[in-house]
Amino acid sequence: MTDEIKQQLDRIERNSLLSAKNVLNMEDVSLLTGLSKSFIYKMTSTMQIPHYKPNGKHVYFDRKEVEDWMRQNRVATQGEVQGIAHTYMATGKMREIEK
Repeated sequence: MTDEIKQQLDRIERNSLLSAKNVLNMEDVSLLTGLSKSFIYKMTSTMQIPHYKPNGKHVYFDRKEVEDWMRQNRVATQGEVQGIAHTYMATGKMREIEK
C-alpha cells in the first residue's frame, strides 16, 4: 500500500471517528473548524468560543455548540439584500431574512 493511500485511509478513519463524537477536544475542534489549535486556545482564553473545563485543565467542546458558533453572523446573499431593499421600497418596512 502506498503512503498516499495510507494517509487517505487514516484521514477517512479520523473523520469517521470525529463525526460520531459529541464531546470534542482541542484537536477535534481544529479538524472540524479548520482553525489552528493555538487560535482555538486563544479564543477559549478570551471566551469567544463556548467550551468546558470540568477539571480546570483540559478543554472540551460540545459539537452542537461549536457548529452553532460557526453558523453565527450569517452574511446575506446579494439576492436576499435586493429582496429586502425591494420590500422596503414598496412597503416602507424592513423584513428579516428567512433562514
